Amino acid sequence: METKALDTRSLHLSAPATHPPFRTATVLGAGTMGAQIAAHLANAGLEVHLLDITPDDGDPNQIVNKGLQAAKKASPDPFHTSDVADRIYTGNFDDNFDRVAQADWIIEVVVEHLPIKRDVHARIEEHAREDAVISTNTSGLPIHEIAEGRSADYKRRFLGTHFFNPPRYLKLLEIIPTQETDPDVVERVAQFGRIHLGKGIVVANDVPYFIGNRIGIFAQLQAMRYYTDGDYSIEEVDTLTGQLQGHPKSATFRTADVVGLDVLVDVTKNLHEKAENDESRDEFQVPDVLQKLVDNGRKGAKSGEGFYKKVDGEIKSLDPESFDYTSAGEQDLGDIKSIKKAGDLKARLNALYQDTGRAGSFFRDTTLATIGYSARRIGEITDNPADVDRAIRWGFGWEMGPFQKWDALGFETVINGMKEHDIEVPAWVEDMADAGVTSFYRVQNGNREVYVPEEGAYVSDPTPEDQLSLDRVKAQSSNEVWTNGDAALLDIGDDVMLYEFRSKSNSLGRDVMAGLRECIDRVENDPNVRGLVIGNEGKNFSVGANLGEMAMAAAQGMYDQIGEYIAEFQDTIQKVHYATKPVVVATHQRVLGGGAEMTMASTHPVCAAETYLGLVELGVGLIPAGTGTMRMAAYAAERAPDDHPSNIQAYLRGYFETIAMAEVAESAPQAIEKGFLPEHTKVVMNADRRLHVAKEEVKALSEQGYAAPPVRNKIRVLGEKTLAAIKVSLRGYREGGYISEYDEFLATKLAHVMCGGELSSPQDVHEDYLLELEREVFLSLLGEEKTMARVQHILEHNKPLRN
Repeated sequence: METKALDTRSLHLSAPATHPPFRTATVLGAGTMGAQIAAHLANAGLEVHLLDITPDDGDPNQIVNKGLQAAKKASPDPFHTSDVADRIYTGNFDDNFDRVAQADWIIEVVVEHLPIKRDVHARIEEHAREDAVISTNTSGLPIHEIAEGRSADYKRRFLGTHFFNPPRYLKLLEIIPTQETDPDVVERVAQFGRIHLGKGIVVANDVPYFIGNRIGIFAQLQAMRYYTDGDYSIEEVDTLTGQLQGHPKSATFRTADVVGLDVLVDVTKNLHEKAENDESRDEFQVPDVLQKLVDNGRKGAKSGEGFYKKVDGEIKSLDPESFDYTSAGEQDLGDIKSIKKAGDLKARLNALYQDTGRAGSFFRDTTLATIGYSARRIGEITDNPADVDRAIRWGFGWEMGPFQKWDALGFETVINGMKEHDIEVPAWVEDMADAGVTSFYRVQNGNREVYVPEEGAYVSDPTPEDQLSLDRVKAQSSNEVWTNGDAALLDIGDDVMLYEFRSKSNSLGRDVMAGLRECIDRVENDPNVRGLVIGNEGKNFSVGANLGEMAMAAAQGMYDQIGEYIAEFQDTIQKVHYATKPVVVATHQRVLGGGAEMTMASTHPVCAAETYLGLVELGVGLIPAGTGTMRMAAYAAERAPDDHPSNIQAYLRGYFETIAMAEVAESAPQAIEKGFLPEHTKVVMNADRRLHVAKEEVKALSEQGYAAPPVRNKIRVLGEKTLAAIKVSLRGYREGGYISEYDEFLATKLAHVMCGGELSSPQDVHEDYLLELEREVFLSLLGEEKTMARVQHILEHNKPLRN
């Protein structure tokens, strides 16, 4: 099959950035979306003016301020750190509309009502600078209709930007240009969105509800009707549409409750009204049960009840007959456990498809319907199947989009299934089959390609130049220069190596740590290597040390071996810190325990903004013993303005409480704020760019003439007087019922190490002294019955035990 170059509108693939980034923005509309878009723009460092209408009486800014306050209280938090909100300046449409003139980018986010949006854009045109970019945020209104009546110059720099809610966390940003939009404007917004806002960009056609909602809502309604019109329970539907098939844990009905049932009703009705030429238009009918819930004020999570309701601590679901909430019954889904254990996602999907029971019937019916609908939308919503997959993955959290699922299930299997289910197969798919094309994606000469029907050929679907793909690196077997099964050393080009974890959950077991020591030695001793990146493309960077290994050894009384392992672990982390060539740790998502200690040891870490980092060992009855306790004690002494005990103690107490409460930073900037990471940490808004940025950091450090940091041989610790003060505070917490007696015991052990042990007065100590204290306390805690109960509970239930 021929490969052609595609003149794609998906300009998100361009790199490096050639347009200047936006510095200022004005957001018009401070509802949930407007306020949270403003928050994320502020996360990216912009100065943001947030404006809304003026109330009939009272404070003219009360509406906009209420919206901003709601964003500050929202969960999950739309701000990286609390002080980010200081970059947002509120105002109102009557007194402050002239602030539009201060903005590089103006985003209108008023109510989804066409006349109102048009009126706002008429006012924008009166004030906006000639070089300002203007966009409307809408989930589905026609972009060209919003711009009606505006000048040609206005339309040239006007486009749709559809952020998904919540804007900080959902990756998808759909960009919808009109026929009049200047391609350079599309390029500029796409570059800024990808690099500075961390978004996955999909350029969509200006059709009803674009790509993400058009396909995603269709799929959601298909699943929902097996409850509203069929004989599947809410719990059964959510079991079948959740993690089992690579969808979010919230599945169908929990997602609906979180989004808001009123929102779902409005979107569904609008889709039915607007999609006039859609052959499946009648699929966008609001189910009676859903409409009745909204009519009764049951709007989901925002009202406390929807399809689910928490009653006396129990999550109950809606009985469609009585409209009361009942406890979950037994699920009749056959041998669902075997399907869950079938293997990776592709294996689970095939097991579901082949299942002869109710689980398989549901999966085949809903999946084939969604795949068929997606195929019939090609040419209308986009020409590129890959953009459909990206929109659904990034906007709805699926691990595979519809066409990726098609490939996973088998091209002919799905076509035959659609025909058996009387699902219309579009002509272009039949043409593919006739041409002998049997997949939508393929890798050709190491490059990923996607079949695009308009071209009748595969076209390149490259990774942007500033996004380092390990899959692409590993496609060349020569790039894997070392492996031990649980980890590998990869040549990522430009004389830089990368150490990749491959253990379950990227846990730091003995083989992973031994491999890292060996690979650091290799890098240091190879004159042709600049340095090392430690990173991976797993779901999380690392959940920490392998607790299972230690629990098993402790159960067998192998404390000498555990002591050796802890010493090796500390030695490995210290090698990261003191390597003679730069070792840059590149993190993303959860970075816990030993993973956090490894990141803290890196002299120049690179962290995705969505990095959730913490020393959580006390939650399992232990203390950080992979240099984490030592390092935080050292930070207290180093970051205090002088050696006066009261100044050091102020820092020490803060760091002690952070560890004692097992606090996890909720962003990389917050990890810096909490003291885990240095101020010079490079924070990367788009997690997909972190490995590239880390590689460039290694190159830059090497070019500058990298020198390892000096050994910490004088850490000022405060001794027994400060330890006694901490003990008094802990006793007060325990007597007040805030912590348990065992929590007090554990925190006292932590304080013992951080204060330097049994020292009568403040002294300077070598870091090795504190590392030895770490090991001693850690080993002693492993011998405690309550600690072992906590360890076993986290291993079995993935939840902490408070005993």
